[in-house]
Formats: sequence, structure tokens, C-alpha cells
Amino acid sequence: METQVHTVAVTLDWGLLAAVSKLDRFDASWSAIERREGQNLKQLKAIATVRSVGASTRIEGSRMSDAEVDVLLRNTDITKLEDRDSQEVVGYFQALDLIADSYADIDLTENSLKGLHSELLRFSRKDEWHRGNYKQHPNSVEAHLPDGTKRLVFATTAPGFATEDAMRALLAWYAQDTATHPLVKCALFCYEFLSIHPFQDGNGRLSRLLATLLLLKQGYVWIQYVSLEHEIESRKTEYYRELQRCQSQRPGENISSWLTFFFSALGNVQQQLLQKLTAEGANSQLQPREKAVLLFVENNPGCRSGVIAERLAIPAPTVKKILAILVERRLIARHGSGPGLNYTLS
Repeated sequence: METQVHTVAVTLDWGLLAAVSKLDRFDASWSAIERREGQNLKQLKAIATVRSVGASTRIEGSRMSDAEVDVLLRNTDITKLEDRDSQEVVGYFQALDLIADSYADIDLTENSLKGLHSELLRFSRKDEWHRGNYKQHPNSVEAHLPDGTKRLVFATTAPGFATEDAMRALLAWYAQDTATHPLVKCALFCYEFLSIHPFQDGNGRLSRLLATLLLLKQGYVWIQYVSLEHEIESRKTEYYRELQRCQSQRPGENISSWLTFFFSALGNVQQQLLQKLTAEGANSQLQPREKAVLLFVENNPGCRSGVIAERLAIPAPTVKKILAILVERRLIARHGSGPGLNYTLS
């Protein structure tokens, strides 16, 4: 059955309904999981943050690996952010951190979106002239072909009144629509935001931040412990293909294939989170610090005891004892000797 939602059409078939139902079933059990996991969730959140920052900026052209992002964020001096990649990484991190800390207090308004855009591009010198304001010039999406020419992929909404009207209509719809399922609303909002492309630059990154914000505000708080951005990066070709497939039919397009992609991405990161938590459950006989060290080794293969002690704020002698226990139980493996001694999962 095809139904109209805001300015687009959606075909409500059994596949979409099943995907939504599966996502919501996990969400219903989340409170109990959150109470049980405690310390491990803090570490998962820190890992997810680095992966999200790295992935979302790489989608737009950054060349920084997750390891380089981690080092930069731990040693940030905002007076020395000379290169564009570093400026974009730190801006994305601060915007994501703001959302994580204050999502309940961030109303979905034009001013809040402009504020997040300004935060996202705070350190980007090339973007000083337009950050925090809607676009002043056309910013159609183009493909750069091997022969040096460009091909129009999608003509975004025109700057000026057209963009202002489209954004006001989108925000009004989101606030007033109480019938559409929250997950559909989140996916549709992100799609329409990307289609309007309201800002001169930074729209892709901001759309992924908005996905996290909307999901958090709708109660899907588990999203902060996984990286939706990393999932999208791993499916970047599919991500752009589904956007283009729907946008090429504007106006009045059917966006069911975009919803399928969005829910599939959410389902995958949800499953990744569940697998991590299940693995932790299998090691339930471990003490909290032992579980924390095991999780750190899993996500940082090749790490050394000194780094583990520093990152987890556990005394170095205690870390060495825990590592010995985990090696003895064959949960992790020891490699090398002396200063080069490091650990991985068995």
C-alpha cells in the first residue's frame, strides 16, 4: 500500500514493517541491558565516537584513519588545527559531543540546526563565510568523471526563499506528524534534508549528526554505543545509489528503497552491539575490570599494558595481573617481549 508522508510516497510492505518491528523489539529490552552493562557501555561509547567521527569525515573526503582520529582527539590543541582534515574531525567531534550531552534540550528548529552547522564547521577556515547560515549559491550534487568533466547527479533546492520555505515545511511536518512511526520520520527527515541541501557545505556530515539526534530524541538511546556513520561508510556506494535513485524522481518520489537501506543500516549496527554485549555475557564470570580490559584489547589489537592502564585509569600493576589472568584463560594472546610486548584476542 502506497501512502503519502510529507512530500514523498512510501510503500508500506511486509519487509519494511518487519524491519521496524525488529528494531523496536531490541529497543524494548534496552533499559535492562543498560543497567546491567554499565562500565562496558562507557567504553563502547568512546570507541563508537571515534569511529563515527572518522567515518563521517572520510565519507566527505578526509584521509584520517580511526587511529589518527583517536590520537588527534586525545591531544587536541585548537590553536594548531592547520589542515582541513583535522579541522573537520574536531568540529564533527564537538558537534557529536554536544548532541550526546544535550539531545533532550535541543529543539528541532531552524536556529538549532544552524547552531549545529556552526558547531560542525567551527574550526574550518574555508567555511567561515557561510557557517551557520543557509546557502547563498546553488550547490547541486555533481559526479566528477575520469575525463575531468562533471555530470549532474541531482539538482538540490534553489538558494533563498525556496530553501527557507522547504526547511520550514520539513520542520513543521516533523513537529506536527504524530501518526508516522518515529523510525520512518527519522529516515524521511534525513532524506529530505539531504535533498534540500540547505547549507553551502557540510550537509552530508550534518545529516548524519541529525540522524543520531533524532534517534536519541525518539528514545533509541542505544545508537550512541555504535557507529551508524561507520556502517554508512562501509556501504557508501549503496548509500549514494539509494539517495540518487529516489531523488531522480522528484518531486513526489517514492522513498521506500531509501527507508529499506536506512533500516538495514540500523539493523546491522544494532546486531553488532548485541554481539558485543553477548560476548560480554559469555564472560560474565570475569570481574568488571577484567571485562573492561578484555573489551579494550578486542577493540585495540596490538595494545600494550601501559596504554591500557592510561586509557582505563587502572593502576599499571593491576593491569598486568589482569592481562596475565586473561592470557591464562586463553581469552587473549601475548605477542613479543620487553618494550614490544602487546596483546590481541586469542
